[in-house]
Amino acid sequence: MIDDYRPGDVLSLECPFTETTVTEVSRYVSVRWPWLEVDPQAKHIRWNGQRALPTPEAHEWEIFRTEPAETVLKPGDTCLVGIPTTVVHVLAVYHFDPPQVTGMLPRPASYLDLLRQGDTYDPELEDQAYALDPAGGEPIRIELLFRPYAFLEPGDEVADRSGRVWRFDAAWDWYPFDGGQPGAPAWPLALLSRNGEPTPEEAAAVARATAVGSHAEELDRWTGLTLAQPAAHQQ
Repeated sequence: MIDDYRPGDVLSLECPFTETTVTEVSRYVSVRWPWLEVDPQAKHIRWNGQRALPTPEAHEWEIFRTEPAETVLKPGDTCLVGIPTTVVHVLAVYHFDPPQVTGMLPRPASYLDLLRQGDTYDPELEDQAYALDPAGGEPIRIELLFRPYAFLEPGDEVADRSGRVWRFDAAWDWYPFDGGQPGAPAWPLALLSRNGEPTPEEAAAVARATAVGSHAEELDRWTGLTLAQPAAHQQ
């Protein structure tokens, strides 16, 4: 599991399937959750130790699945619950200090808003993203498949091939200092600022990373993995 995440990251998720018991069946299949504990200090939220997983009838995306499938289960059945290998990309990252009180332990100190492979963010859709605690009690293996512009840090300022100066906010979110048309810088890039003057090593790393390639190639690699497009305002 990686320690830090940022919007645009492409991740592979997997959680070993673990035995549990079905407690209720409707449009959802409720199972006893085998990993998390009840938070005895949560005064206004009392978790019952169960998790409801949607059947196809519920038309909801859920990364945890059952074996056998939810559609064949009935109360009292024994089944397995886990995450098959699933490719997602990070839409947003949220941090909480102090950690949120959810009725469960451990309390989440961060959430990732995830979109599944093939989904492009649509601001008209509610609850399109899936919220995941990357350091929660479930033994989820998280692998970073690709981080676009991994050689830059949010807030970096760079000059592109034509001398135009940009601020890097996220992989598909660039701010041109000249107030001209939005877009993306033309490689190679020169690092001008990273929390002040960059070190020679930092500047050399950015120059080396952008000596070949282009923004378009970075985007092509991302879309090839996500089967999606960046949000409209980020293209």
